[in-house]
Amino acid sequence: MNEELEQALKLREDGKKKESNQLFIKLAEEFPTEAILQYQCAWSFDVLGEEAKAAPYYESAIELGIPTRELEGALLGLGSTYRTLGEYEKSKRVFLNAIKLFPKNKAIQVFYSMTLYNLQEHSEAMELLLTNLIDTTSDEEILSYKKAIRFYSNKLGDTWK
Repeated sequence: MNEELEQALKLREDGKKKESNQLFIKLAEEFPTEAILQYQCAWSFDVLGEEAKAAPYYESAIELGIPTRELEGALLGLGSTYRTLGEYEKSKRVFLNAIKLFPKNKAIQVFYSMTLYNLQEHSEAMELLLTNLIDTTSDEEILSYKKAIRFYSNKLGDTWK
């Protein structure tokens, strides 16, 4: 199994996404209780833009108890996949769980803000994006307005007269 896993990863790395995906499908079917293979198979569908096929593999990997390091990526992948499939409430639940487990992961928060946007929760989406922007940017112009951006991030609908 390890040699085939490495081969599938190498194929994906070399841009041979379809071949990699086919090998991951084979491995996931041969070893249905291997969480890592389920996760990699999901990922292989994602890189092909076949999110509907990725979701069950992400779900399986998470249910099987994927190791913590990969769980972070699996939750991000599943939440994002649900969002692209229009399953916004499922996406929100996955991202809220992911944020609780991995509060320092800014990518999860940014992807969650997209889900909030789709749920018409625009204020929360913008607040999360702006907060992540000022917490992670090295752009001096943006940083020079850090206090103002943080202050306004949750007051975008307010006006002062």
